[in-house]
Amino acid sequence: MNPKFPIKYYLIAPCGMNCAICMAYLKEKNKCPGCRDFNKDEPISIARCKIKNCEFLKIKKLKYCFECRDFPCGKIKHMDKRYQTKYHMSIIENLNNIKNSGIRDFIKNEKIRWACPQCGGPICVHRGLCYNCGKKIW
Repeated sequence: MNPKFPIKYYLIAPCGMNCAICMAYLKEKNKCPGCRDFNKDEPISIARCKIKNCEFLKIKKLKYCFECRDFPCGKIKHMDKRYQTKYHMSIIENLNNIKNSGIRDFIKNEKIRWACPQCGGPICVHRGLCYNCGKKIW
């Protein structure tokens, strides 16, 4: 395990996003706790998230969107297209990897995929740079 880049299972959002590489989680001030840590002081982006607040997830008490009968729904497809285009990551691919290999293997692979080749720190999916040393990745 890379001590500079810890990823816990609760940092993987229902949509398959790895919150450990999100700029809102990585920042120092007003740090987001991750999508699964719901509280009254939650960042507005989480409180308004259509995927996290999906009725199917709540009613059926699903952990991940791939467990839903409508997967991939329009919300997931829209997010996936945006993340593929802007951030070099597929939400649907993440969810399929979790479904097929399990959360432990997914996290193990994420630690490799999103670790800075220079220092081992986390690469921010939204900025394309290492939050540890500042190395620009893309």
